[in-house]
This record gives sequence, structure tokens and C-alpha cells, in this order.
Amino acid sequence: MRPVPPTRRRGRLMTHGRSAPVRTCVGCRVRSVKSDLLRLVVVEGVIVPDPRGRLPGRGAHLHPDPGCLELAERRRAFPRAFRLPGPLDTGALQARLAARAAQQQDG
Repeated sequence: MRPVPPTRRRGRLMTHGRSAPVRTCVGCRVRSVKSDLLRLVVVEGVIVPDPRGRLPGRGAHLHPDPGCLELAERRRAFPRAFRLPGPLDTGALQARLAARAAQQQDG
């Protein structure tokens, strides 16, 4: 795998000379600072966003971008990331990302 340089859109890997936790987006597979990504967990077969990072269970990280969500679904990355069999419901996550995108366009 070739290294991807940090871009302005995805954030920096270093913040003010100090290292920050780095996670990989399950959609685009770009490594980014943990604070730039949205943590996801599975609750009763439904993928739900965990913005505070407090829900129990295995987490996966995704850029809050509908494009990354589409890539993750196409690659079937969620069952692998959560280590769960079968398809998972992404309805709540799609609604949240759509609302966020609409909010950013209005503001």
C-alpha cells in the first residue's frame, strides 16, 4: 500500500508538533487524525454514529462524508470492520450524513 500524504480536506497527522491518535477511514482507507473522523458502532444490527466515542463495543471510523460511506458500502467494509456476519443497516448513518451535508450547504 502506498502512503497517502495528508491533504487539507482530510486533516493533518500532526497537531502543533504533538502527535495525535490516528485512525483509518473504512471507506476511503485514508489515515487521519481521530478527531477528523466519525466513530461508528453497531447496536442491535444497526450502525449508529458515536460522536462522543462513549458507546461500548467495537468501533470503526469514517470521514463524515457521504462519498466515504458509499465507498464503505460498496467495498462491504462494515461487516469486516465490526467482525460481524451479514449485512448491517446503515439507515441511521445515511440520515445523519445527509443532514450534516444539507446543514453545511445552508450555512
